[in-house]
Amino acid sequence: MTNRAVIAAWVLHVDLDQFIAAVELLRHPELRGKPVIVGGDGDPTKRGVVSTASYEARELGVNSGMPLRTAAKRAPEAVFLAVDKEAYEAVSAEVMAVLREFSDLVEVLGWDEAFLAVSSEDPEHVARCIQARVREETSLECTVGIGQNKIQAKLATGFGKPGSVPGKGVFRITNETWFEILGERSTDALWGIGSKTAKKLADLGVHTVWELARADHKELASHFGPTTGPWLVWLARGRDTSPVIGTPYIPRSRSREVTFQRNIKEWDEVRREIVRLAAQVVLDVHAEDRPVVRVVVKVRYAPFITKTHGHPLAEPTMDPAAIEEGALAALDRFTERDPVRLLGVRAEFSPADSAL
Repeated sequence: MTNRAVIAAWVLHVDLDQFIAAVELLRHPELRGKPVIVGGDGDPTKRGVVSTASYEARELGVNSGMPLRTAAKRAPEAVFLAVDKEAYEAVSAEVMAVLREFSDLVEVLGWDEAFLAVSSEDPEHVARCIQARVREETSLECTVGIGQNKIQAKLATGFGKPGSVPGKGVFRITNETWFEILGERSTDALWGIGSKTAKKLADLGVHTVWELARADHKELASHFGPTTGPWLVWLARGRDTSPVIGTPYIPRSRSREVTFQRNIKEWDEVRREIVRLAAQVVLDVHAEDRPVVRVVVKVRYAPFITKTHGHPLAEPTMDPAAIEEGALAALDRFTERDPVRLLGVRAEFSPADSAL
């Protein structure tokens, strides 16, 4: 498919509700209405993290990224299931095929969400039709956010969730309603602003979206950099000129990681595990037949502190020795030698290659 990008009359953001849990509930209908947690190999007594939780489990305080053991304490009656990546990829492909019935421009963001460029006088009708077709083909529910650009559509989805509740599932944000809906909210309500950036803004006296929209971009540039500072103001005004790109979804990286059931204390053993993981990543890279430009290593220390370091390669390559060397170089940037509970290696492809 040739790269195509447009600024459409409307941008729709489709987000599948509790996707991984929903797929598991289709396979295990007897679990409907029960708290379901998916993560690791499904054994909450082992180390691992929550990949997703059903709405019932979320009501008990379980969230994605939480240690499985913590989730078990918060929801002792929950059903734990193992991650089944192939099943989720297969269902995701079905959903994306449905979305392409409504637009030639579908920008896939991952298994469970995508942007669509739509020209219609009634985008809500299109959204409802999408929900009906997704439900018909996959039995899954989705929420659709509508906006005049990607930022508006992405944020609108959050206001529309969950799609399974009558009267919800579709929400629209426009230039005219932007401040009415978001103006008094904290800056971290914006897509792209995390808690750390929000705290830095608060230290500067900027607490709300409205205050950020009126901030002096030159002052912000002095604190966040000449590009990020003005971009934050632009973001707070609900402006976004990035197009919906109608290209097939191509992963930007391949990664492998392992959670150890006992902490690794010896750094020589850590290095051996990194070499082993790098070899697994090399197999994935060769299956993709795409050269790597950067290798990133993730280390999660005990009890649960996660840090990452990357190492750029001298040139794009699929050479196993170069990728292993890059992984070890990234590992060498870790100065702490505390006990380790998780290790990961990620090989990143070049942005240009990912856009092919």
